[in-house]
Amino acid sequence: MVNDVERGARQKTSNLLLRILAFTLMVSVMSATMFTIVLPEIRAEYQLTFAQASWVTTAYLLLYAIGTVIYGKLADSFKLKNLLTFGLIFFSLGSMIGLMAQAFWMVLLSRVLQAAGAAVIPAAAGMIPVRYFPPEHRGKALGASMTGLAVGAAIGPLIAALVLSFFHWRWLFCIPLLTLIAIPYYRKNLDDEDRKAGPIDWLGGGLLAGTAALLLLAITNQMWLPGVGGILLFILLVLRIRLSSNPFIRLELFRNKSYSLVLGIALLTSGIGYSLAFLSPLLLTQVQRLGPHAVGFAIVPAAVATAVLSRKAGKLADEKGNPYVFYIASFLLQTCFLLLSFFAGASSVYIALFLILGNVGQSFLMIVLSNTLSQALPQEQTGIGMGLLSMLNFISGAVAASVYSAILDRGAVSSWNGVVTNSAAFAYSNLYLILALIHVIILSFYYVQFGKNNVGRKRYRH
Repeated sequence: MVNDVERGARQKTSNLLLRILAFTLMVSVMSATMFTIVLPEIRAEYQLTFAQASWVTTAYLLLYAIGTVIYGKLADSFKLKNLLTFGLIFFSLGSMIGLMAQAFWMVLLSRVLQAAGAAVIPAAAGMIPVRYFPPEHRGKALGASMTGLAVGAAIGPLIAALVLSFFHWRWLFCIPLLTLIAIPYYRKNLDDEDRKAGPIDWLGGGLLAGTAALLLLAITNQMWLPGVGGILLFILLVLRIRLSSNPFIRLELFRNKSYSLVLGIALLTSGIGYSLAFLSPLLLTQVQRLGPHAVGFAIVPAAVATAVLSRKAGKLADEKGNPYVFYIASFLLQTCFLLLSFFAGASSVYIALFLILGNVGQSFLMIVLSNTLSQALPQEQTGIGMGLLSMLNFISGAVAASVYSAILDRGAVSSWNGVVTNSAAFAYSNLYLILALIHVIILSFYYVQFGKNNVGRKRYRH
């Protein structure tokens, strides 16, 4: 009887943590997407070039990506509740500076501080499902996290447009202050477990952060000098990992075959999945000739469907194993890209419907891969292991955006599928067809490595 009461109380605490986590994750993602909408206003107010104004989003994404893996590593040594308290206060401090900013440098400083604090949230999103849920319920927990991510991505641009319609853009800095509400809940419901606070390899962490920052700068700004610097720092990072007795990233992490294989699949599928967020607005703008607000509303159904169905994917993974959900996700994505290839020049209504398949499929895929990764990691490496996944996903998205931009700039003289007749849609059609074929290859590889013996399901059951 006592055990049943304790189990019920633990379940109630875990479910509350999921709701709080989904809320804070939603706000952090909103903070990343909202300011993209108001860049023209910021540029006009401070008389900036487009390149200068874009640092409002670039600085946030850089720090957000790097900070995620730093917090992940720290979470292996320190209490997660303390890291979240520090991060959310920092997030809010940056927001208050932005709210009072009278010069562009203050806006930029506020975004840097925001990102330095907000980065703790995706790190926690990778840790809480692993630490507070047994393997047989972990998929459900990851699905709940994905719901917050999907909702934040969907409503961020809409909230920004709404605020801009009635208030000054600076009031967007008020929204992240809502995360302060979550601090008491985190402090009450996260455990007080004393973790082994061994020495942190700050030199290795700095080399990792510098490598990621320079490579992201090189990719996003198409500059070779930061790329060379990033390669040099990466070489130093590898040497540090090999020579240090307690490196920031242990070599054993990459010797874990399951982890390395799934991480590679996650990187590739994240880059492909980024096409849904990057190419879709361009397609709707350049081919279907929709305005910014219409584009936003065309994308909303896909985000809503993702938010609704993400938890279902997690439950399916818990009940039937990871490979089962992976196959569903792969089918949805292949179908989406094939339909987009054949109907790239069709009505925006069709595009909006096809995007539902793609976004839901991508959400299912990320839940499955995160779930598989978490099961492949020993307890003492979950923080850095899941943090690396988040950081590399950002890098994968940046690389993908550069590749997609280059392909669109080159254009296409014909449609490979022979169906699309609108010349403005040729490049999009061909690109979507390539992405569908790549997913077929990924599915085949996954089946050979994980599906034949239903590895994911076996991991759940023992």
